[in-house]
Amino acid sequence: MLLGIMGAMPEEMDKIISAISNKEIVERGSRIYYRGNLYGQEVVAVFSRWGKVAAATTATHMILEFKVDRIVFTGVAGAISPELNVGDVVIGQRFYQHDMDARPLMKRFEIPLTGKTSYETPLQNVETMSQAVHNFLKNNKEFRQILVEQKILNPKMLIGDIASGDLFISSSAMKHALIKNLPSVVCAEMEGAAVAQVCDDYEVPLVVVRVISDAADEEAHVSAIGFVNQHASDYSLSILKEYIQLINK
Repeated sequence: MLLGIMGAMPEEMDKIISAISNKEIVERGSRIYYRGNLYGQEVVAVFSRWGKVAAATTATHMILEFKVDRIVFTGVAGAISPELNVGDVVIGQRFYQHDMDARPLMKRFEIPLTGKTSYETPLQNVETMSQAVHNFLKNNKEFRQILVEQKILNPKMLIGDIASGDLFISSSAMKHALIKNLPSVVCAEMEGAAVAQVCDDYEVPLVVVRVISDAADEEAHVSAIGFVNQHASDYSLSILKEYIQLINK
C-alpha cells in the first residue's frame, strides 16, 4: 500500500519529510513530492500550498501519477465550536465547502452536478485515525510536557464536521455566520473539502486530521502563525507515527 500525505503549509510538513528515509524526489506542477519510507510504510508526502484549488490539484496528481491507495491530510484549523481549544485535535467526519453558493440554481453548499452538500469520511478511516490520536495523546509524554510549558493543557480529540473555503476565518462575525449557516461544523480550514471531493471522484479513501491553532477570531492570524511555527509539525509527525503503526498491524 502507498500512503499519500498532504499538508498545506511547509511548517506542517517539514518534520514528516525529514523523517522519510530512502527519499526519491519528484517535481511536478510546481510541487515537490517525496517518496520513500516512513516508520516502515511506503509514502509520498507533499506540501500542497494553501487553498482549495492548490489542494485539489495536488491530490489529483498524487492519485493519477503516484497511484496512492489512500490519503491523509494533516495540518491546522481554526476552532468554530466553543468546545475546542488551541492544541485540540479534530478528525473530519463530513466536509463542507462553506464558500460554495450557486443559488438560485441549486441549494446553498451543494456541489454542482453531484447532488451533494458534503463529503463523508468512511467510518473505518475515522475510527483508525481516532485510535492513532488517542495513542498519541496518551503515550507521547515528552511532547505533552512541551505543550504544558506553552500552557496547552489536556488537549483532547473531537470527531466532527469541517468547513473548507478560500477564506481565512479571522473575525467573530465570520465565525458566527459560519455557525449560523453550518451549525454542525466544529472547525474551519482551507483545503479538506476540496481534497474530499477529489478522493470521492476517484474512490480513494481519505482521512483529515486537524490541530486547532486559533479561535478563528480577531487574534487568529497571530495565534495560528505562532502555533504553526512551534508545534504543527510535531503534532503531524507524532500522529502519523501512531497511524502507520495501526494500519500496518
